Amino acid sequence: MTYTLPDLPYDFSALEPVISAEIMTLHYTKHHQAYVNNLNIALEKYEQANKAQDVAGMIALQQAIRFNGGGHVNHSIFWTNLAPVSKGGGELPKGEILQAIQKEFGSLDQCIETMSALAIGIQGSGWAWLGYNKGNKRLQLASCANQDPLSTAGLVPLLGLDVWEHAYYLQYKNVRADYVKNFWKIVSWKNVEERFLMASR
Repeated sequence: MTYTLPDLPYDFSALEPVISAEIMTLHYTKHHQAYVNNLNIALEKYEQANKAQDVAGMIALQQAIRFNGGGHVNHSIFWTNLAPVSKGGGELPKGEILQAIQKEFGSLDQCIETMSALAIGIQGSGWAWLGYNKGNKRLQLASCANQDPLSTAGLVPLLGLDVWEHAYYLQYKNVRADYVKNFWKIVSWKNVEERFLMASR
C-alpha cells in the first residue's frame, strides 16, 4: 500500500492571521509530503527485508517507519482539527465533548490552560494532545516527543497541537507561547467532538 497526502480541507491562506499561508504551504507540501515519501520508502524496504527473511534489516527500519508514519498520522489529524474562523474555527465546543471536558478539567478554560502549558513546556520538538482513554473512558492530556503518535501512549487522538518549529517559526519566531495562544482561535471543536463520539462509542 502506498500512502499519499490527504486533501487539505481549506486553502493555504484560510487560517490567517493565526497561521500564515507561507507556513501552511511549507508545512503541508514540504514537511508532510516528506513524511509520506519517506514512509513509503521505508515500508517498501521493510517488505523487501521481510521477503528476504532479514530480521535485522526489518528491525533497523522500524524507527524510520515510526517517525515518518507518526508524522503522517499526526499531520493528517492536525489539518482536520483546524478550521478557518468563517467555517467554525474557534467556536466554543458544546454537547458531549464539552460535558466531558468539564467533568475532567472543571472547565474549558482550565483544559486550554493546561494543554497550552504542556505544549509550551515541551523540550525540543513534539506534540501536545487531548486524547481519549478507552480503558477508563476519560479524557486525558499527553505530550509526545518528535513524531511519536498518541497511540503509543495508549490514547485515541482527539486534538493535536504541533509544536515543531516548522509549524510556527516563520511567523512567531522563538515565541512559541504566542503561537499556542493563537492556536485556539482556529480549533475546530466540531471535529474534536466527532472524534470523541467515535472513540467513546
